[in-house]
Amino acid sequence: MTTIYILWLRQLKRYVRSRTRIVASLGQPLLYLLGLGFGFSPVFEKAGQGSYIQFLAPGVIAMTVLFSSIFSGIELIFDRQFGFLKEMLVAPVPRLLIMVGRTLGGATVSIIQGLMVTVVCVIAGFRPSLSSLPAALLFLALIAIVFTAMGTAIASVLSDFQGFQLVMNFLVMPIFFLSGALFPLKNLPKAMEILATLDPLSYGVDGLRSVLIGASHFGVATDFAVLSVLSVVFMAIGAKLFSRIQL
Repeated sequence: MTTIYILWLRQLKRYVRSRTRIVASLGQPLLYLLGLGFGFSPVFEKAGQGSYIQFLAPGVIAMTVLFSSIFSGIELIFDRQFGFLKEMLVAPVPRLLIMVGRTLGGATVSIIQGLMVTVVCVIAGFRPSLSSLPAALLFLALIAIVFTAMGTAIASVLSDFQGFQLVMNFLVMPIFFLSGALFPLKNLPKAMEILATLDPLSYGVDGLRSVLIGASHFGVATDFAVLSVLSVVFMAIGAKLFSRIQL
């Protein structure tokens, strides 16, 4: 447990000490929230769908957690190139504990960023149900664990920043845009409906919408079950690939 705690604390300290990273993490969510939220709000309301800010905010929060979580894998490549990963791997501790500590640390950072964006959404006009905030925090944690483990798994088989960025561009953006974060999942073309159903983030976005504004597509029980299973699956995959890292 000491190993997990130390690596978890290291991730948090790196985040807190990087003020530029904290400010930069708010840039893209603000762009989507203000640009799309207020830009498409009249069209959304005329279509009889209600407030677009209310609809969009859970998606923007989930997007923040997604990007932060999966890009935490870059830190693994950074540690590999600058030698810190080698020092960790030669330590007399199981690699599984190292992977879990890093994953939980990255997930915690992602949750913090998600909460920061939630505050920004409230300032912009988002009105969530206060009684549902504990359930929303649980969904944030599940999203963060799933995609931090995914980022760790991908980074474990890559050795350079360029390769990681290429994979992320072909993976992260489709995951985000197909999740229903920006548009309802009802009445989609069959192909998009299938892709959205296979998208892990769809269940995170839907879970947040369900508990924060009472709107759900899959059902909150389904969202929780799918994310719980995926968190275990990706943690196992990440641990397996991390254990095979060769330096």
